[in-house]
Amino acid sequence: MTDPVDFPDEPAAVAAAAPEPEPVGDAEPVRAVGIGPGDPAYLTRRGARAIGAADVVVGFETVVDFVRGEIAGEALTCGYRDEPATLAAFADRVADGATGTAVVMGDANHSGYQFLGKVEAAVDAPVRVVPGVSSLQVAASRARTPMEETTFVTLHKRGPIEADLRRLERDVGERHLLVLPRPYDWMPERIARRLRAAGAPDCETLVFERLTHDDESVTRTSLSDLAADVDSKDGTDFSDLSVLAVRR
Repeated sequence: MTDPVDFPDEPAAVAAAAPEPEPVGDAEPVRAVGIGPGDPAYLTRRGARAIGAADVVVGFETVVDFVRGEIAGEALTCGYRDEPATLAAFADRVADGATGTAVVMGDANHSGYQFLGKVEAAVDAPVRVVPGVSSLQVAASRARTPMEETTFVTLHKRGPIEADLRRLERDVGERHLLVLPRPYDWMPERIARRLRAAGAPDCETLVFERLTHDDESVTRTSLSDLAADVDSKDGTDFSDLSVLAVRR
């Protein structure tokens, strides 16, 4: 087995640096499949085929668990600590001629680029994205916030987020907002306080949790009430599977 993968400093930037390459010869590309927000009914047919046809499927254990029923080949699961070694094992299998599929929650184009960039760093093969359904799309439907009239920001990533917070400050009240909070330092209450401190109007606000799961829930509130919760308690009332919607 090769050594653990040495990831780039900013894997998401690497993944987004250029358009997908054209296929070369008859080589089968590695596929990165967005599996949807958790309910298997939201896994696309194309995504299911890419998972079922793969000799080896790789992803975080919590993600792979959602699609185990679709996997016919070998499943390689990881957490953050063993991610470099697991992706190296995946790359070895692909180098030996196996067809490979990586799986990410939701749609790889929403917060999945960090893992996508790591997969690209690991394998010596083109990687093709199979889009999925994101919890953001579900949240937009529930909140009735048309995507073309909405500013979307994900804070669920490593690294600086100040520019993302400024985008929210700029657009709040003028456009709908859909935000993926970052567990657990930038959760809905703290985001609301930041927006109100920047002069945001008291907009109608919803927090969706565990969208499409059996225990899906929604909290209907206002931006001011949500912001006030920061000072009334420690921590957050919301899970790490939350989407914040602020209507204009």
